[in-house]
Parts: sequence; C-alpha cells; structure tokens
Amino acid sequence: MQKEYDVIIAGGGLAGLTLSIQLKMQNPDLSILIMEYRDTIAPTAAHKVGESTVELATHYFREVLNLKEYLEEFELPKHGLRFFFKSDNKAEISNRVELGPRLKLPTPSHQLDRGTFENFLEKHTKSLGTEFMLGARVKDVNFSASKEEGHEVIFNHNGEEQKLKARWIVDATSRFSLLKRKMKFEKEAPHNVNAVWYRVKGVVDIDEWSDNKEWKNFLAPKLRYLSTVHFMDKGYWLWVIPLGSKNTSIGIVADEDIHPFNTINTYEKAMEWVKINEPLAYTKVCPPKEELLDFRILKHFAHNSGRIYSSDRWAVTGEAGAFLDPFYSPGSDFISLNNTWLSDLILRDKAGEDITVRAEIYERTHLRWFESWLPIYQDKYKLMGNTQIMVFKIFWDWAIYWSVPCLLFTNKGFTDLKLLKELFVSENSLGRKFGDLNKRVQDMFIEWQPHEHKIFSDKYIDPLDLDYLKAFQQGLETQHDSVALLQKLRMNMNVLEQVASEMFRLVSTEVKGTPEDMKVNPYTMTLNGDIDSTSPDALAVNKEIKKEVEKMWFYRKALVNS
Repeated sequence: MQKEYDVIIAGGGLAGLTLSIQLKMQNPDLSILIMEYRDTIAPTAAHKVGESTVELATHYFREVLNLKEYLEEFELPKHGLRFFFKSDNKAEISNRVELGPRLKLPTPSHQLDRGTFENFLEKHTKSLGTEFMLGARVKDVNFSASKEEGHEVIFNHNGEEQKLKARWIVDATSRFSLLKRKMKFEKEAPHNVNAVWYRVKGVVDIDEWSDNKEWKNFLAPKLRYLSTVHFMDKGYWLWVIPLGSKNTSIGIVADEDIHPFNTINTYEKAMEWVKINEPLAYTKVCPPKEELLDFRILKHFAHNSGRIYSSDRWAVTGEAGAFLDPFYSPGSDFISLNNTWLSDLILRDKAGEDITVRAEIYERTHLRWFESWLPIYQDKYKLMGNTQIMVFKIFWDWAIYWSVPCLLFTNKGFTDLKLLKELFVSENSLGRKFGDLNKRVQDMFIEWQPHEHKIFSDKYIDPLDLDYLKAFQQGLETQHDSVALLQKLRMNMNVLEQVASEMFRLVSTEVKGTPEDMKVNPYTMTLNGDIDSTSPDALAVNKEIKKEVEKMWFYRKALVNS
C-alpha cells in the first residue's frame, strides 16, 4: 500500500465502486483506494434497497461502464415499471386497472441483485488496478490548503488508527455522510415518507396470482414477472421485484401522515399492514419471519445536501449527498449523474486543468435537478388512491424523464459546459422552463384531487400506445452533436408544453366546465383561479396531441374525434 493516492473513496457500495470503475476506464494510471467499513463480501440478495434500474442508469451501467455483457448474463432483464391501482376487490388482481408495457421496451433495463452486483463490481475494479480495503472506517479528513499536498485521511483498520493522503477525497459512505456531517452542509428534504423492505426465498410470479385465464394470457409469459411491480392506494405503494438469485424483494413505501411509521416498522406490524391494505399480497409474499432473508426499515429517507463538489478536491456521491424517493427507481440515476460530473472533475484536475468554474456549474446543476425533481414526489403519495390522476401523472413523469434528462445523459450533455450554460444559467433558459412547467403540472394534480374519486376496474393502459411517449423512449440512444441536441431538447419541450395544455383542458372541462377548445398557458394554468387563455403564450388545441392524451382519459370518449 502506498502512502498517497490520487483518489481515496470512503465507502465501497454501488456509488463508490462505479465511480472507481469509471475513473479507471478513462485513466488507468490513476491511483485509487476504496475504504469499505464491512469486513466481508456483500450479502447476496440482501442488505440494500434499489434493485430496479431505469433508462438513464441502465445506459450508465451498460455503455459508460461497459457492463452490458455482465448484466445480460448474470442479472435479470426488466420489462418496465408496472402499476396496479386502487380496487373495490383487492382480493382479485385481474380486476385492477393495470398500467405497463404490453411488449418488451425498446430501451433495456435490469433488475439488480445488489449483493451479487456489488461483489462483481468489487472484483472488476480490483482487476482494473483499484486497491480495496475491507474493515476500514474513515473517521476524519484533514483538508490541505495546498494544491500540491494531499488531504490527510484518518481511519480505523484492524483495530488501529492509521493515516493516508489523497489528492481527492470522495465521500461514498451513504447515509453515514462523513463530509456532510463534518462540514455541516446537511439539508432537509420536505418529503416525509418511510420504507420497510425484505427478501423472500424463491420466485414470485404475479401471473400466478389469478385463475383468470384471459388476464393471464393477455401478456406474454414472464412480462409481468420481470417488471418492477407496484400495488398502489392512498398514501402508499408496495413493490414486488424479482432478483437474479431467484429470490424476490418486497417493500412498503408509505407517507407518514397517512400510514405512520409505527404501523410498519417491525415485520409483524408490516404483515398486519399488508393484510389490511393488500390482502392478496398478504397470501403470496408474507412468509413466517424465520423464512426471511432479511428485513430492513428506513424512516424519513429523503434528504438533501448543501454541497456536492468542490474545486478544493473533495466531493460526495450517492446517498452521502442527496436522495429523494425509490418510486420510479431513480436512485441509480442520481449515482450515474453524480459520478459523471465527479469523474470529469477528477480527470480534468489530474490533467492540470483549473476546475473552479466547472465544479461550481456542476454543483449548481446537480442541486437544481434535485429541486426540480422534488415536486414529482412531494405531497404526491396522497394521490396514489386516485387512478385517473395517477395515470396522467405517471405518463407525464415518464415524458419529462425520457425527453430531457435521459436524452441529455445519453448524449453526454451534462458535461458540455456551453450546453449547460445555455440550458440553466439565464432566467428564461430551457432548463428553468422545464422545472417551471413540471412544477405547474404537479400542482395541477394536487388541485385536481378534491374533484376526482372514481374507482375504476378492468382496464389496461400501455405507455407505448401514446406516440409521443414511444418517440421519447425510442430516441434515447440517438446521438446528436451539441447544436442538434439543443434543437431536439427544444422540440421535446414544445411537445411537453402541448401535452400539459391538453391534460389541463380535459381536467378543467371535467372539473370547472370550461370550453374544450379554450387556449391554455401551460406556465400559468391552475384549477384554483382564473385561466390565462388570451396571452400570447396561451396554446391552442393541438389535434394530434389531444388524441394521444385522450388515450389515458377514462371518462368521455366522444372527445377523441372532436
């Protein structure tokens, strides 16, 4: 072991391991040491939440880290997110409104067994030359004021306090948050939701949860099994996720104000909760306690951060920084973005570049993304018992995800400084408009809730039935230069503005009796006040988008041909 490293990463979980691989792939000469607190290999099919990946993280794992071959051989493919909504008869799954793809999605994703995956990543990064120290807990860092002298890392290993130096120190200690606590840049996230999860032995295939042959045969075999399945009602969702180890992950995520933590924070309480709220799941995924592989709890899991990157050669990544919510499986997405910005800073610094401006822009962009993504989750669990609202919301959330951040990531846009300035710096920039538009639509869902109570049944809805959603998804791997990418983002924003306006028109007509053909300004629309239909920014009906939006509207079908 050497005395000084280019990079010391405190924490050998998913964030730290993938960062080390990304750095080594781009500069094999970097000296990297990972210090991991656990003293054994990661347990298989246990210990961590976050098995399901979506498109952005999938691109990161498969294309940036070049793990495609491993993922396709050893981890399960994932056939999208699948949702089952509130029902009058939860004992029969075939009656519930189901949302999910009928066919395999064009862009791949995976169900990850985190224990198996992290053990592979550890071996892989070692093969690239990364040093890995088990049983090492970083206690403190003494930062150097000199650009020539490394930071001093103080840690315990084999019962002894030891010291090493590194040019860069990266905190990947998850919720232990070494640097956040030391430097006091903790920041609350106003999203009070809790989670409990556990693993059960064996395969759980929800196609076997009903004797209804028509329902079972509606989809090809294994499509439901290989989906990330959500059962939803007011204030909660319950997940069922298959793992490559042939075991199954089960989790409850619930709003504290509707389903308090003390009603689910032990296995016995959680099983009683499932029995009441999801009686069919209770008969399928609630074994005796002694048969569990594990059981974990996490109270108020959302947290923010005041800092992420510093040109003084320190940073945080993964949950040591900020975390929002597991709904839509975004955890690995934030790791992918975090590591991409961070590796770019480390590599440029190693090459002798002044990273001061770049570090500031990356941090501002990262924190702004967190803030713009917060409205997707904050106060939205109360909507999960409203099927029509949630169908609109899920399709909207997918649209904004595929059309902007995913496209930016697959086209390396998040490290294009000129593009980032164009997108985020000016007051009327595209990135700011994107956040404003999303916030307005998310507020509309909240305003709609007092007016929408119908319980639907016997319906199936596929996101790829909507042409604009299909186009967003299929376009993720298309490569653009900077000019073409900016133009594509503008085009996607125009579509999003039209979709938002058409959704509002439908809802406002239903709730307020407003004209079906009124103009709508998507940046000022509200159900609780006057509607801006005369300003130059108000949009007229777009017949093509109107027909697409009405595919997810469960009420009046006569509007489709109007």
